[in-house]
Amino acid sequence: MSYHRLNEEERYQIYVLLKAEHSQKEIAALLGRSPSTISRELKRNCGLRGYRPAQAQRFSNNRRTTAHKAIKVTDEVRDWIEKLLRQELSPQQVAGYLLRHKQVSLHHETIYQIVYADKAEGGDLYKHLRVLSRPYRKRYGHYDRRGQIKNRVDIDDRPGVVDSRCRVGDWEGDTVMGKGRKSALFTMVERKTLHTVITRLTGKRADLVAEAAIVAMKALKSKVKTITFDNGLEFSEHGKIGDGLGADVYFAHPYASWERGINENTNGLIRQYFPKGTDFNEVTDEEVQAVMNRLSDHPRKTRGCRSPNELLMGHRADLLAT
Repeated sequence: MSYHRLNEEERYQIYVLLKAEHSQKEIAALLGRSPSTISRELKRNCGLRGYRPAQAQRFSNNRRTTAHKAIKVTDEVRDWIEKLLRQELSPQQVAGYLLRHKQVSLHHETIYQIVYADKAEGGDLYKHLRVLSRPYRKRYGHYDRRGQIKNRVDIDDRPGVVDSRCRVGDWEGDTVMGKGRKSALFTMVERKTLHTVITRLTGKRADLVAEAAIVAMKALKSKVKTITFDNGLEFSEHGKIGDGLGADVYFAHPYASWERGINENTNGLIRQYFPKGTDFNEVTDEEVQAVMNRLSDHPRKTRGCRSPNELLMGHRADLLAT
């Protein structure tokens, strides 16, 4: 049975029954109400002269007139939500960002409802929901390239501290191939902070990849302790990369992408902006930089709603700045 408020007639009945010295439990039974309803009525609506029905009704009317339900999703909050969603933040990230930066507490399901309502009205917010593509996995053809990288150091020899992600400086590296495998991006992700570095490659030769890696990571050289690659031949010049960045280089086991899961997941995020079939020769450096900034400025739920840039560099991006 749904609850409805006491009316004026019931309040006169309560008054008469109290005068007849009925208990609150008895009054509740006679009126078909919960004893707690009668108890609350007497506590809230008694005056200096005790319980009087006309006064109780007036008190109730005044409360209903002045009461207001807390509305969290104001027009301003709705504008913030829309702006953050259009920056490809997930509803969970939007909720975390608003709580941390605007002291607005919302459940992510509330944000989903806003998106669905917008879609029903013909809006396009739903197109900005972050739906990850299938994890990117390299395919090398029918032959086996394992064991062809000279002087490779296996991930089994990597310091245990890297697995704990308790320090800054341990990176995972990979390439994202473009259309026809004729173009590529080089990606690096820091394991603790998720800070991401992306650069276009001018070629797939190992020497060109090594040169691009050193240039891309030069500004962060002091924050590089280890790098873990997969077994692609493009990393054959790993010694040059390690010397150029002052880092120890390790290789995951063949066909064990989960050992570099952070990088694999990040490559999946990059595919949202550059889908399979993209020719990276036609992508500008500015477009690559924009994606890199977006990934490193976005708050991450797994990192306490802090962004990778904030964790690595101490720079907090204001995503709602005009």
